[in-house]
Amino acid sequence: MRRRIATAAAVVLAVFLGYHVIFGRNGVTAYQEKRLEDKDLQKQIQQLQDENGRMKDHVDHLQNDPDAIEHEARARLHYTRPGEVIYTLNDKPADKTSVPTAK
Repeated sequence: MRRRIATAAAVVLAVFLGYHVIFGRNGVTAYQEKRLEDKDLQKQIQQLQDENGRMKDHVDHLQNDPDAIEHEARARLHYTRPGEVIYTLNDKPADKTSVPTAK
């Protein structure tokens, strides 16, 4: 009788430990979720590092190339040389608001 009780207790303990290993707080499922999260974060880090590198190159280009500075000034600030005229188009069509009519 003691042997059966000990065997049943061992089986219950094994099932409990197995459940804990798979579904517990630090189990296999949590580990897989953390690995997926880690892959996503590594991907974001790589994208941000690439963007940071592009921005550093752009800043270096602006600091050392007078033509790049002129191009940025013309594009962003609409600077012109003497005698030049800049034509700009509206990005959005004008709102057509109706004027209330008297009854």
